[in-house]
Amino acid sequence: QVQLVESGGGLVQPGGSLRLSCAASGFTFSAYTMNWYRQAPGKERELVATITTAYGRKNYADSVKGRFTISRDNANATVYLQMNSLKPEDTAVYYCNARINNKLRWGQGTQVTVSS
Repeated sequence: QVQLVESGGGLVQPGGSLRLSCAASGFTFSAYTMNWYRQAPGKERELVATITTAYGRKNYADSVKGRFTISRDNANATVYLQMNSLKPEDTAVYYCNARINNKLRWGQGTQVTVSS
């Protein structure tokens, strides 16, 4: 069955970096656009970054442009989110996501906390 498993979250100081990973299984990973979302306490879940299949075209939320980079490794069915220059407002649970056979699939999330 379809599985998305995030990892790499943690506690980091402002200005620091983290790299999130999302390991996918149960579907043809290379054929699907992959997304990273985040949800902060008391806020709605928001789209952070997207990477398409053909040519790996990338899009980012304005709030993370220039600081976050999404990438994918189709051979290992993994999507990454490199997060640099982290700010306290980046604190959230981060989820990877894909629409597989017209159904949204989510991982369990990984907590990112940016605090001194």
